[in-house]
Amino acid sequence: MSQDKTLNISDRIWDAKYRWREGEICLDSRIEDTWRRIAHALASVGHDFRHESDFYAVLENFAFLPGGRIQAGAGTRHKVTLFNCFVMGSIEDSLSGIFDSLKEGAITMQQGGGVGYDFSALRPRGMPAKGVGMIASGPVSFMKIWDSMCGTILSTGARRGAMMGTLRCDHPDIMEFVDAKRDASSLRHFNLSVLVTDAFMHAARSDDNWTLFFPENGKPFRQMKAKELWEGILRAAYDCAEPGVIFIDRVSSMDNLRYCETIHATNPCGEVPLPPYGACDLGSINLTRFVKEPFTEKASIDFEGIKKTTAIAVRMLDNVYDLSHFPLQKQRQVARSSRRIGLGLTGLADAFIMLGLRYGDESSLVMAERVMKTIKESAYETSIELAGEKGPFPLFGPQYLEGEFIKTLPEQFRQAIAKHGIRNSHLTAIAPTGTISLLAGNISSGLEPVYALEYDRNIRQADGRIDSVRVTDYAFRLYGKTPLPPSFVTVNEVSPEKQLLMQGALQRHVDNAISKTVNIPEHYDFESFASVYDRAFDLGLKGCTAFRPNPVTGQVLIEKAHCCSVEREAD
Repeated sequence: MSQDKTLNISDRIWDAKYRWREGEICLDSRIEDTWRRIAHALASVGHDFRHESDFYAVLENFAFLPGGRIQAGAGTRHKVTLFNCFVMGSIEDSLSGIFDSLKEGAITMQQGGGVGYDFSALRPRGMPAKGVGMIASGPVSFMKIWDSMCGTILSTGARRGAMMGTLRCDHPDIMEFVDAKRDASSLRHFNLSVLVTDAFMHAARSDDNWTLFFPENGKPFRQMKAKELWEGILRAAYDCAEPGVIFIDRVSSMDNLRYCETIHATNPCGEVPLPPYGACDLGSINLTRFVKEPFTEKASIDFEGIKKTTAIAVRMLDNVYDLSHFPLQKQRQVARSSRRIGLGLTGLADAFIMLGLRYGDESSLVMAERVMKTIKESAYETSIELAGEKGPFPLFGPQYLEGEFIKTLPEQFRQAIAKHGIRNSHLTAIAPTGTISLLAGNISSGLEPVYALEYDRNIRQADGRIDSVRVTDYAFRLYGKTPLPPSFVTVNEVSPEKQLLMQGALQRHVDNAISKTVNIPEHYDFESFASVYDRAFDLGLKGCTAFRPNPVTGQVLIEKAHCCSVEREAD
């Protein structure tokens, strides 16, 4: 079936990635069977089938898009996880510790989960290895072993897994890490991000010295100009689209569980910062299904529909914790202790087009923030209700109310949390949603602008073969005539500044983070590009990734043989 050229993009994605198969036998005859399977499986938690019809209703017509692992695995007999991604445990700085961590990552990826690692605990290149009379080869050298492992596992199936590798900005090997992907054959299965501290940003802006050190060494390795390191990060990002940056102090200060966890890494796409062995439980509200009277002067958003769908989606994602298999027991313990979920949105840019708004204009920023606020408040309200029914997450305590994000909630929410607790520590995130957005008819992905109205897209099939498919943007196909109104804009018409402003408008209502690739024109000069990461920091974002077409990674949306495309997505 996957070779049938008459299939549309939605059918192709469903058949290749989410259809239930046992060998050559297809147990999902139609996509409605897939929705029925997911709804029944999630409603089976606690044998409470009262919500099954509600679960099916939000899946029908793609109003709610659960993460890819939920769609592929819920209700099947496969020994897989329903969580898209994990952050793995801290890597012990010894050969046995490193290979124990490698094994845990391999097991997790084999069962369907992407992985994130912080390599900052590994001693730098040239430092004596403890107790064995040898010299350390540094974290980047060991990352290459992970890269080979990932490629080997991915060679057995159609799914692109993903890995995130992070390193602190004060690690002695930071420049080797920053430049690692200048080699087009190196670390192709990784997304890379530098953990950037507030102190470093201050030093770079003040042209101060910056100390590189490794705690066990007991003294600084060397000093360099902070501005020199910052420019090195920016030059690498300009030339080969990586590394991204994670503003780790902001991530920590805004973490709802700052009182009981420490974060050094994110899932592979960056939208869920997690503690060691934490998991991300993802889903997205498809905004195109909530536009009433599109392309008319009466076009509007059905906020009440979004609110109701969000409430159902939170129940579904909470049940994932009790239905899913976990590759490792430690993951089960950590994940269930917080029950964090990442509910977000997709189809934002297409919804703007249908509403007659131009992406990045002030009216679109206001609309985006209002939509995300609606999702946030409905999600928190539902999670409070669930705490009353099933109890709060195990790590909940009175300190939760002192969180910086929690302090921004309406007072009635804070009072209700104080009285009943809350079921999920975190509730909102915006994922890249590239594959599930294709499933929904090629709607725009996450918060990204429309890539193009029509273009050729490489799709990896169930047998691992890659087909080139002509795809048409959902809103463009729905409009179906010319001339096009001014709301039809594509990414090349949206400045980096407007992309960042959109991310900033949404971040105010996101307690996890946002996966966003700021698309940069190829002709952009370096000085203009260099301001993007600084602007992201000033806007209060938790991280930033930028993509400029370049000889190393090529063009956007052209899938390479490795797992991490510029969409930074684990499907």
